[in-house]
Amino acid sequence: MRFSDKSDEDLQINLTPLIDVVFLLLIFFMVSTTFSKESQLRIRLPEATPAEQAQEEKKKVEIQINEQGLYAIQGPGEEISRQLLKHGMDDLLLAIKDVAGGAEELLVIIRADRNTPHEAVIRAMDASRRLGYTEVTFATQQSVSDNGSE
Repeated sequence: MRFSDKSDEDLQINLTPLIDVVFLLLIFFMVSTTFSKESQLRIRLPEATPAEQAQEEKKKVEIQINEQGLYAIQGPGEEISRQLLKHGMDDLLLAIKDVAGGAEELLVIIRADRNTPHEAVIRAMDASRRLGYTEVTFATQQSVSDNGSE
């Protein structure tokens, strides 16, 4: 009995369906990803009791400081804050001047993490004072209990 010889046909794997599936998965994950509009820095604010204040609307600059002492600045009318790559005094002065846009009266809000180094907060206060902005306030969150203890 004679068996036939194997054919010398070249076998090829078609990669087109595999590439299509990979692209579909990529598109699925891109569309289903949620984007949050949180601050760029993770900040846990210190707690304080709420105080009723009626202030007239002024232009506000928010200086955010995370627990490593890194700064992010949000100017008046801006949706997101800009993170500073360097955290020296000169860089902070330039960034505040840039977002202020030459405003003479400005409310500076310092939003510092509860574990932020004291030096970083003082640097932000000093930078706003050097630029002539003397109205400085600190952002806090409302305490959980009425007496302020957790």
